[in-house]
Amino acid sequence: MMSVSRETAQTDHIIDLMTNGLPLVFFDRVCEEIETAKITTDDFECGYKATQHLIKQGCNRIGFLGISKCLSISKTRLDGYLKALQDSHIEVNNNFIIHCNNEADQNDVLIKDLLQLPERPDGIVATVEKLTTPVYEACTNLYLNIPGDLKFVCFSNLETATILNPSLTTITQPAFEMGKTAAALLFNALENSDFNLAAESMVISSELVIRNSTRSN
Repeated sequence: MMSVSRETAQTDHIIDLMTNGLPLVFFDRVCEEIETAKITTDDFECGYKATQHLIKQGCNRIGFLGISKCLSISKTRLDGYLKALQDSHIEVNNNFIIHCNNEADQNDVLIKDLLQLPERPDGIVATVEKLTTPVYEACTNLYLNIPGDLKFVCFSNLETATILNPSLTTITQPAFEMGKTAAALLFNALENSDFNLAAESMVISSELVIRNSTRSN
């Protein structure tokens, strides 16, 4: 079972494993070009749904925090975000689309710079839960109120989402179900050499859980 990292750019080593007969199942973060089972969630729909929720709450300057230009989930969630803006006739501002990385200090600077633009975002969609803390901290340091000055929704399975101040609106992913499904497929492939993993890809829906970080004023 494999979930690729944000740094994954080459796949030759993965193809070599499969060529040597090793069954492989991707979950969550996948390599689209490799023919095997992929257990994912509905990233495009969730990017769309999160952005549409902010629009319905009155936001029209919506930022997007990604984690990688190469990672499939980040690109697909970005596509959903862009489609939601298009459908609501909101012009895309490329200054609002930020690609963060694994360096916390750099992410802090990127997020603070975003929130200090002359015409800053009034809503943000973040694609990974590790960006929750820097957004909350940046708002505190810049004296911005969530949700009064900025509404915020994050892809997250954080158990602490309900006790943050304010509580965090999330796209909650079916992590347990994805892991269970991927493992079941892998066991089937190990037990049956004729089992066709490539035909077993599956998309499991995530859920928008609305809390106070996107509450209307």
